[in-house]
Amino acid sequence: VDLQDAVGRVFAELAVTISAAVIFSSVLALSLTPMMCSKLLRPSEQEGRFAAMLDRGFERVADGYERILARMMRNSAVLPVIALVVGGFAVLMFLELPDEYVPQEDQGSFMARAMAPEGTGFDYMQQQVYKLEEPLVPYIEAGDVTRALSAMPAFGGNDPSSAVFFVTMAPWQQRSVSTADVMNDMLEQWNQVPGVRTVAFMRSGLSRGTGGPPVQFVLGGSTYEELAEWRDLIMERAENYPGLMRPDSDLKETQPQVLVHIDRNRAAALGVSVQSVGRTLAAMMSERPVTTYIDGGEEYDVVLQAREDQRASPNDLTNIFVRSDTTGALIPLSNLISVESIASPSALNRYNRMRAVTITGMVAPGYSLGEVLEFLEDTARDLLPEQAQIDYRGQSLEYKEASGALYFTFILALLIVFLVLAAQFESFVHPLVIMTTVPLAIAGAVLGLYLTGSTRNIYSYVGMIMLIGIAAKNGILIVEFINQRRDAGIEFAQAILQAARIRFRPVVMTALCTMMGSVPLILATGAGSESRTTLGVVIFSGVLLATFLTLFVVPAFYQLLARGTSSPNAVANRLESMQARSYDVR
Repeated sequence: VDLQDAVGRVFAELAVTISAAVIFSSVLALSLTPMMCSKLLRPSEQEGRFAAMLDRGFERVADGYERILARMMRNSAVLPVIALVVGGFAVLMFLELPDEYVPQEDQGSFMARAMAPEGTGFDYMQQQVYKLEEPLVPYIEAGDVTRALSAMPAFGGNDPSSAVFFVTMAPWQQRSVSTADVMNDMLEQWNQVPGVRTVAFMRSGLSRGTGGPPVQFVLGGSTYEELAEWRDLIMERAENYPGLMRPDSDLKETQPQVLVHIDRNRAAALGVSVQSVGRTLAAMMSERPVTTYIDGGEEYDVVLQAREDQRASPNDLTNIFVRSDTTGALIPLSNLISVESIASPSALNRYNRMRAVTITGMVAPGYSLGEVLEFLEDTARDLLPEQAQIDYRGQSLEYKEASGALYFTFILALLIVFLVLAAQFESFVHPLVIMTTVPLAIAGAVLGLYLTGSTRNIYSYVGMIMLIGIAAKNGILIVEFINQRRDAGIEFAQAILQAARIRFRPVVMTALCTMMGSVPLILATGAGSESRTTLGVVIFSGVLLATFLTLFVVPAFYQLLARGTSSPNAVANRLESMQARSYDVR
């Protein structure tokens, strides 16, 4: 499937890896393995003690399995009902699992943003940044943090009331604490610094862009006044929701501004134009360069501006004079203007060409991104009118895009496997019997995620898609051999029992190999181990439950559905039999 986002990159690499591995292993199994057996294996009249003990153990277990299967097949409805109950239980557990984009991974770095009240000056914010840097010093001295950079204004802007921190950890083997522990400790200490608000977040390995809070919920509307009302309704609910930490928005009427109202009639009477008032205020209050000078081969701007103590408050405007265009006299601005202090947004943002406000926040421990977004969506549906537009940004957008792509990929994988099996078996019934193993594998995967406290994410879905092929393989081993037994003239029920009994050992051995291969993923530690652990849990638990139930469910469904079918070789066998009889007649 041509998926262009991060999910597409993951599945493209997965498809190439698995395809190459299967092709090479198939070629080796059909060529190198027989040759090595002929050269390395020697006939032996007496088995080793361990091999004999292992064979006896397998034979006893296989005999018990055959007896249990024969007893259950006498009541053909029992096992299908059990399979349906397991499938329904898996659906309920699947819906109960928290849903997120990717598990939080230790990438060895995190970012933080500090925000002071609007209108904060550069010097004050610089002192706040110095205070925020102090808690990082012990970690730097201990060697757990190798680099901590701070920049203001944040992200190259021009607002001195914000700053950003980039903290880089030492390599995993050279530190004693995780990135999440350091980040949470920093947040606790930064919260004690008055006059500044901080948020910190770690980027995931699949995130696009420069990162940001995981929750970015966008409201679109026709006017900013309307958006401000909607924002207040959502924020009131969000502040009381325990799953969302530090809710915030990018529409804040907190930037102090001063509106200067000019008495045009009085100014005209005194010979002062509006342009003169504007130029005077710009020269005294702004930071406009008026010329340049060269010193040591470098060119510098000359900025015309009143001293800081002469522009500290709106009342300082009364000390400014403007020259009359008619008389040349200096007129106090206090005779021409009135001043009004207001608070307004520092920026009016748009998203997808609509006026928009973005509500941001962090996901609280014990909650998932999916749960938080679902809460915000439900709140918006309950409180906002129908014309309110809902959208997402950042990791929230990636999560929403990935959800649809993952479901589509899973369904497509099921369809392709079913069609391939239908072509091989020349029947739709036999593939249907084989595909009954897939819900059992998914049930095992969901149970494993539930017991380990994991979530539904990209990596768990990758494991579930891999389980489609792994679980179907066990079904193919049993169904194919049942067909061969039937071709040999064995009665229907007896063919099922014999095939299941003979294939018991190969099915168990391949399942054990697959599960043991996933154990290193489960036990993985180090950077990025969270994603590998999720994948390992899905494969181990899915194969375990699917193998146990497949040994009973596949024969039961074959007995229930495939009694009127024949094997792909049945027609060829009949033709050969007819041809043999014709030769005998001659």
